[in-house]
Amino acid sequence: MAVTAPPLQLAPQQFSIDVMLEKYAKGDERTADDVYRRVARGVAAAEPSGLRDEIEARFFDNLRHGALGAGRIMSAAGSGIAATLINCFVQPVGDSIQGVDDEGRPGIYVALLQAAETMRRGGGVGYNFSAIRPHGAYVRSTGSSASGPCSYIDVFDASCRTVESAGARRGAQMAVLDCDHPDLPEFIEAKHSKGRWNNFNVSVAVTDAFMHAVEQDLAWQLVHRAEPSPALRAASDVRQREDGLWVYAEKRARAIWDAIMRSTYDIAEPGVVFISKMNADNNLRALESIRATNPCGEQPLPPYGCCNLGPLDLTRFVADPFAQLDGGEPSFDWDALAQRTRTQVRFLDDVLDVTLWPLDEQRAEAAAKRRIGVGFTGLGDTLILLGLRYNAEEGREFAARVGRVMRDAAYRASVELARERGAFPLFDAKTYLEEGTFASRLPDDLKDAIREHGIRNSHLLSIAPTGTVSLAFADNVSNGIEPAFSWTYQRTKVMADGTRQTFSVEDRAWRLYREMGGDVSALPDYFVSALDMTAQEHVAMMAAVQPFVDTSISKTVNVPADYPFDAFEGLYLDAWRRGLKGLATYRPNETLGAVLQVARPPEETNGDNLHDPLRVAIDHRPKGELPAVIEKIEYLTQAGKVSLYVAVSFMEVTGVVGGEQMTIERPIEFFIPVGQRDESQQWITATMRSLSLAARGGFVARALQDMRKVSWDRGQVRLGETQRLDGKRIPLWHDSEVAAIAYAIQQILHRRGFLDAEGHQVPTRLLARHFGQPMPDEVLDGPAHAAIAMSGEQVLDGPNALPPDTTFAAPHAMLGRKCGSCGANAVIRKDGCDFCTACGEIGSCG
Repeated sequence: MAVTAPPLQLAPQQFSIDVMLEKYAKGDERTADDVYRRVARGVAAAEPSGLRDEIEARFFDNLRHGALGAGRIMSAAGSGIAATLINCFVQPVGDSIQGVDDEGRPGIYVALLQAAETMRRGGGVGYNFSAIRPHGAYVRSTGSSASGPCSYIDVFDASCRTVESAGARRGAQMAVLDCDHPDLPEFIEAKHSKGRWNNFNVSVAVTDAFMHAVEQDLAWQLVHRAEPSPALRAASDVRQREDGLWVYAEKRARAIWDAIMRSTYDIAEPGVVFISKMNADNNLRALESIRATNPCGEQPLPPYGCCNLGPLDLTRFVADPFAQLDGGEPSFDWDALAQRTRTQVRFLDDVLDVTLWPLDEQRAEAAAKRRIGVGFTGLGDTLILLGLRYNAEEGREFAARVGRVMRDAAYRASVELARERGAFPLFDAKTYLEEGTFASRLPDDLKDAIREHGIRNSHLLSIAPTGTVSLAFADNVSNGIEPAFSWTYQRTKVMADGTRQTFSVEDRAWRLYREMGGDVSALPDYFVSALDMTAQEHVAMMAAVQPFVDTSISKTVNVPADYPFDAFEGLYLDAWRRGLKGLATYRPNETLGAVLQVARPPEETNGDNLHDPLRVAIDHRPKGELPAVIEKIEYLTQAGKVSLYVAVSFMEVTGVVGGEQMTIERPIEFFIPVGQRDESQQWITATMRSLSLAARGGFVARALQDMRKVSWDRGQVRLGETQRLDGKRIPLWHDSEVAAIAYAIQQILHRRGFLDAEGHQVPTRLLARHFGQPMPDEVLDGPAHAAIAMSGEQVLDGPNALPPDTTFAAPHAMLGRKCGSCGANAVIRKDGCDFCTACGEIGSCG
């Protein structure tokens, strides 16, 4: 089964070795083989003891010959680290604050806690926020109006920014909203606000009904099951349909579509997922409804579903690459690809049994359906090694054959596993193979085998971005299904001593061609990069492969900056008509960056680009002491009087507004000491942590207002006074302890001058005017106050560590979005991943 080796064996590139050692090697591991042995041993632990040594050897051999696990597997398998081996999950979010909503979905803050635990263990998370009632909906328990899903996405964004994933990874997130949700217009525009939702990819879930309405320019209703508030009903023409849904607005479908497309054209988001196609094609459509995807979009998943991914490096199956240089002809070992695919199915099935699961719900979902995702990487380079053009019919035919061979091999291997281990628990042959599912299009003999023996895994295939895995273990082959982005580029790395060193990184196919004597100054026409082909040719490759993938494909369609908007919009319509499940595009522009544009030196950068100090996100609490106030809160519940001490920590933050440097004092940490209560300490602690996240994200005023809407079933709580119109002061009542504590904290921040009397945010200029001067006594007056110095867990490197917007990217870096690691405005979309062309950091992909 061995594949003919290339005539010239290349030593690994130094940068690939460094990435492997830094991101994946553990302990005394020094080579890729060391990592492979650990991973093979760790995953084979799922096997019966009598088979374990044999299967471990098979897994090790597979890894040495082109098989890979996704990043979490390669980093954590067999290491003893308490981290999940699963890259991503989908998290349900319900329409309640806590508990579960009336459809069984977890409340918003329960979902937030579950997501934080998932990200802490190393997993990314996708969500559909459409269950949350829209802005202006009636909240009957409090007699108030809802703030809408976008306000809660702010909270999830701040949580992701603060919770550090296992192995120093930051959690990636995907926010999805349905195309008929009333808050869709706000969702579409949200990321136009600088700094908002930086830890999210966002996509609109588009149905076939909506797309037909777009084609025919029909009216489209934005609806929700939540009742509008009386004020909204009085102010607008809302009505209830016969199906019980409330119509909040009615717009032309084409106008909504144009708004989505304009935003995507300008800032590359929101993306589009064709949710009807995802559900129609789903092997388990009789059992589940797909509402969201993982952060990169290649896995449509049900609530608590997971991405268990492992690609094969297609370049490893090419025999005699570039044989045409000597008058020969290269070939591809299809039998080896099928055999390696079969072993990869067993490998990923075992991963499900050895991984740590952040949540019991995720474990149960995986056990019931046993989803896995065998994929491939290096397609672009493989075509080059074979002398085939990526953007020609010959390249698409080859890719389709790869998809077909891997599909059939994977499904046959899963049937064999079912004979050995049993089918996945929810397997039902009739619904699994019914007309229209992906499985219904398998070869007849394979469908007969599934009916007879069942199948071990409900889904088996997924084409994901392979991120640093391709760089670290595959000598920088082209990423996933993508063509190569560039043949050579520079990456800057921060060394152990703090200095920066620049490395030249080369595409594997280009590098091999040069070493075999090829003239890289005059490359043959089959060397086609991502920027050398049309957008339609990118889409055509996806359309060629998608019929053989039972989940989806993550791919970026590159379009030039001057690409006409009408043609751009047509790409998405074409993708839908071709049966694709989603589409992501990258068009360089002033917001995202122009390809190959050199960043301006710092002295040419306008200081107005610095963040407003009121809005800048604070990732961590600084070490050591912080100035703070502590106040005693006393309130009355039906159970009696309650006394609590609340501490609020502050820090100075400096920025520029309107060209003027300003320094303000911001609250960044809220704390109620443990031990003051015999019960409910968990929710008190959780609430204070969530509020601290909101403060560091720059929207504490909004978070406190939301907290004041929380209600409970134990009667009202009395705290503070208010004044009637006749001047008489009367007690103030709140709907829960959470609401009362939120009110008390608002008063603390009001007395500090941070909020106004109504709890609204005081503008930066006013805060800067008051900062540094003693506050009047009446401002500081309260039940008890004291300036204290507090120390706590390390969560911030200090205000001086905040990365300014004006960080100078390395020469030849491409201008783009801000990099969270080095601070350069140099993050572009490359090969399906967020990629910093200054320091080389890759984010939110495998």
